[in-house]
Amino acid sequence: MKRVLITGGAGFLGSHLCDRFIKEGYHVIAMDNLITGDLRNIEHLFKLPNFEFYHHDVSKFIHVPGELDYILHFASPASPIDYLKIPIQTLKVGSLGIHNCLGLARVKNARVLIASTSEVYGDPNVHPQPEEYWGNVNPVGPRGVYDEAKRFQEAITMAYHTYHGLETRIVRIFNTYGPRMRLNDGRVLPAFIGQALRGEDLTVFGDGSQTRSFCYVDDLVEGIYRLLLSDYAQPVNIGNPVEITIKQFGEEIIKLTGTSQKLILKPLPVDDPKQRQPDITKAKAILGWEPKVSREEGLKITYDYFKSLPEEELYAAAYNREFSKK
Repeated sequence: MKRVLITGGAGFLGSHLCDRFIKEGYHVIAMDNLITGDLRNIEHLFKLPNFEFYHHDVSKFIHVPGELDYILHFASPASPIDYLKIPIQTLKVGSLGIHNCLGLARVKNARVLIASTSEVYGDPNVHPQPEEYWGNVNPVGPRGVYDEAKRFQEAITMAYHTYHGLETRIVRIFNTYGPRMRLNDGRVLPAFIGQALRGEDLTVFGDGSQTRSFCYVDDLVEGIYRLLLSDYAQPVNIGNPVEITIKQFGEEIIKLTGTSQKLILKPLPVDDPKQRQPDITKAKAILGWEPKVSREEGLKITYDYFKSLPEEELYAAAYNREFSKK
């Protein structure tokens, strides 16, 4: 049985990856310090003999006994609310954390896949964004702690690949959604659905003309799995290329929830990207991958998940979001 370490394993994406590797017959070791992760995302796996959980911060020395075949580094705050609240930890997990993972991979002779992001492109001057685009990033702006952590993560991973011959893979993840997202993480989809469920008007930052491209989590996990097992070491975009404006997306959420709220415009945050759309030419050619789940289908599943949450969690999310602004 092959063994895989997934850092950030109790998070939104990490927990879905744990599910996928369990399904594929791996022994899965999830590691998370639970700053933004949640044990409820993986509690259904605790009873399995081929699953382990380490409550640990990857920014500190990592020790995992036994052999390891793969390491997936998904530990990082991933939403503006989180990385603006804990900027130092965000930078540390993208520098010290990846350094520890790469060092462990050398010792274990394991292949490493790192979770990079479309944020390495910043507020792009090229549209859609191909992997060859180097980005337009403000390193000292409020989003720089996340953007530059991910850019450094790519750089050190490639250095280990070229200097030490380590087997590495880099996935650039575009906007992803699905069950287990946190209602209070500040991203547009849970924010919209949470406001709709509470009967609030939906907050649109800017004039709503900025675009995003939303990929359902199962499609993303499939792309990551294929990339890990491929022979390609350069970065690969994984995301859904179907682009939509934030205003149109808000209108879709209102229609989905059957509510009568309005869209309320507020000032656009500093350095917020105006356009986001992946060029997935490489993913198609190298991995034979493209998204299969339509936004209509994925949104319905996600909405049903949020509707199933306890009411107190719904309103706690609203309180936490407002408190974080003060």
